[in-house]
Amino acid sequence: MEEEKKKEDVFETVWKFLASVKLAVAVFIILALSSIIGTIVEQQAEPAKNIALLAKFFGDSAAPTVYNIFAKLGFMDMYRSWWFVSFLIIFSINLIVCSLDRFPKTWKLVKMPLKPLAENVIRTLPVKKETKLKTTLNAAKDEFFNSLRSSKYQVLESNENNAVQLYCEKWRYARLGVYVVHLSIILIFLGAIIGARFGFGGYLNLPEGEESDVAFITEGGKIPLGFSVKCNWYNTKYYEGIDTPQEFQSELAIIENGKEVLKKVIEVNSPLTYKGITFYQSSYGMVPNANGYFILGIKPNGGQQNTLSLRFGDTFEIPGTGITGTIVDFSPALGRDPRTGELATYAENMVNPAIAIQFNMPGQEGFKGWIFRRYPQTGILPGGHEVKFDDYWGVEYTGLQVRKDPGVWLIYFACIIMAIGLYVTFFISHKKIWIHLAHEAPGGKGPVRISIGGMTHRNRLAFEKEIEHILARASHAIEGKHTKK
Repeated sequence: MEEEKKKEDVFETVWKFLASVKLAVAVFIILALSSIIGTIVEQQAEPAKNIALLAKFFGDSAAPTVYNIFAKLGFMDMYRSWWFVSFLIIFSINLIVCSLDRFPKTWKLVKMPLKPLAENVIRTLPVKKETKLKTTLNAAKDEFFNSLRSSKYQVLESNENNAVQLYCEKWRYARLGVYVVHLSIILIFLGAIIGARFGFGGYLNLPEGEESDVAFITEGGKIPLGFSVKCNWYNTKYYEGIDTPQEFQSELAIIENGKEVLKKVIEVNSPLTYKGITFYQSSYGMVPNANGYFILGIKPNGGQQNTLSLRFGDTFEIPGTGITGTIVDFSPALGRDPRTGELATYAENMVNPAIAIQFNMPGQEGFKGWIFRRYPQTGILPGGHEVKFDDYWGVEYTGLQVRKDPGVWLIYFACIIMAIGLYVTFFISHKKIWIHLAHEAPGGKGPVRISIGGMTHRNRLAFEKEIEHILARASHAIEGKHTKK
């Protein structure tokens, strides 16, 4: 007996601990604080990116050490770390136990049949009104019955000695709204756990013209995609006249069994998804020591434009003019040095790319000129001929975040359920109304005394206004009939 009692005491202690609101608050705070770190530190990104971020807070020398500590603690892939998933499970168990602990009482209230009450009990209810009307008992009953039905109540009637009682309720299942919210939270956590267990997140720096059938994760591992993704081109659009990026774009192609099955231009908020794997535009950069193709548009004055793909040092001719040009220099970001006034490269990425071309013209002295991609007017030559610098293809890479999350649809579904549950919880309440009707004097004489009582589990102020509206509607209808007579 003592052993059984001890077991019961242990079970009860554990149950109370798991049902504790303090436990819920503590775990929620831990999850919230962890999520703040997970928001600041880019998840599943290449190490160099986060080391550069940490250097802003801890300095260049300490940043690698801090990064290694964060990586060991799981902050670089926090939402898939064992400890974060463990806290999600604990929070889910806490919600389930809390719901099971309180649900029987709530369900009893929901399923409790509505019954008539004595007049003196009605007068003690939380919301109550009393009035007297000069009319018959049947007329009063009919008007209050109609008024209640107009407010969407299902009305029941009880006849007593020289008295009538109308009683009704609506939205009895609104009490379960909080449990719908609990269920949605559990489903969201379940979706997150499924995503952490069966999904993955990585990155892929894909140069223009190249393809890959794997993605990379922060630990240096590789994740097979099951198909190949190819970057046809990458481009950054800038606001006119300034070096602020306006839009990042990459054209990706999905290749499976040697055939292109899908192609899409992706942007920051417009990813590509194939077989549950999503590719997000994340970053970009220059490929070290790359030797790409200069894409030039050559157009003689009054003629058609031709597009050429040239290497560094190649020579071309403007058709029908005898003018030749040789690519002799390139700068990814060319601008004028404010101190010296000379042209100089001020960035490593292709912020303001320009090529230098040595032109040779028949019977004239040759010259060297810079042509900017963002400013096509710099390529207009004497005589109205044009050389347009369209791109330097093959020297940039597109930085992609690669994610597979099989639990995301469960999370979307849970969010819909949560929205419904929150609406029911905060805007709909379980309402009960009793109306007792009886003549003031014995024998069915005198005015009809009306006692109204009601209760609701929330939004009492709105409920009081509703009862006043029901009373006013019935009273006006009765007074209108009395006036006509």
